[in-house]
Amino acid sequence: MSITPQTTSSRVTLRTIRQWVSEGSTFPMLTCYDATTARWLWRGGVKTLLVGDSASQVILGYDQSIFVPLDFLITLTAGVRRGAPDCFLMGDMPFMSYQADEAQAITNAGRFLTEGLADAVKLEVDHRHVDLIAKLSRAGIPAVAHIGWRPQMVRYEGIRTAKVAGKTHQQIDELVSQAVALEEAGAVMLLVEQCTAETASRIVESVSIPVIGCGAGPACHGHVVVLQDLLGMTDHHPSFVQPVASLGPAIEQAAKAWKDLLASGQYLAGDNHPYKLNG
Repeated sequence: MSITPQTTSSRVTLRTIRQWVSEGSTFPMLTCYDATTARWLWRGGVKTLLVGDSASQVILGYDQSIFVPLDFLITLTAGVRRGAPDCFLMGDMPFMSYQADEAQAITNAGRFLTEGLADAVKLEVDHRHVDLIAKLSRAGIPAVAHIGWRPQMVRYEGIRTAKVAGKTHQQIDELVSQAVALEEAGAVMLLVEQCTAETASRIVESVSIPVIGCGAGPACHGHVVVLQDLLGMTDHHPSFVQPVASLGPAIEQAAKAWKDLLASGQYLAGDNHPYKLNG
């Protein structure tokens, strides 16, 4: 049975993030889906992690985020927690885990905390979800309101590529209104995806909670991108992500080296075998 890690002086909590914001520090966040990677990201100084529904694409191989199952994401979230026990861990509520019924939404969100060992849950929302955010708050579930471009709405929008949010003053006003309403309902943070810098600035100025950008402007308190995009493991990446490594080609070369080693007949042959007979 999984046991929630004990709070330590190094444990990053919501209070820690609020302190970073008050100090003017910009904090990094990355998506993560397994314990091994979480351990290395923590060692590299990334203290906030998101188990995103982007697992649908980068782990399961679908072309949209709406296909990832709830139980699968909860299992991944618990794995990331075991890999980085002291990180601030956010679980992403997948498509249809909160849209159909508010009572079921609260139950599902609670599972991220109890089974997934998350610190908060993220939901793609707008002004129509104010009541749900309020109910999550009353239940003691820290909710991060994801506004701007919402990938789970891709079928409703009828488009195949992400849409930039806040391209007109009217759209910015609408997003700011949403942000304020969601904060008042009890959202502990906002995540603003793929919007103009002007939109991000207005939102940051209008709320008192931390704002995380995903392809948003520099005014955001923190920024998150998909890890595989950052590491150069995807064939296509968003324009707001500049890869800092080329792990995709490196993995390809490693696979070729392994294939060539076996083809050579030298693997575990003769003195290369580590195990010897006694006597």
